[in-house]
Amino acid sequence: MSDLDNKAEKAKGNIKQAVGDLTEDDELRREGKIDHASGTAKEKVSGLKDKAEDAIESMKDKLTDKR
Repeated sequence: MSDLDNKAEKAKGNIKQAVGDLTEDDELRREGKIDHASGTAKEKVSGLKDKAEDAIESMKDKLTDKR
């Protein structure tokens, strides 16, 4: 999932929560909170993955330079 997809999922969650608030629909509010939390979690995992890949590349570069 791309960063844009994650942001869209968070936005969808916010919209569901707002509509749930307006209509007093607790189920829709819950769905919105879940969507928002899911998008946030996926963004964080994606960020950690990027940092890990950068660290691996950095180590490869250091090891390659020493040979």
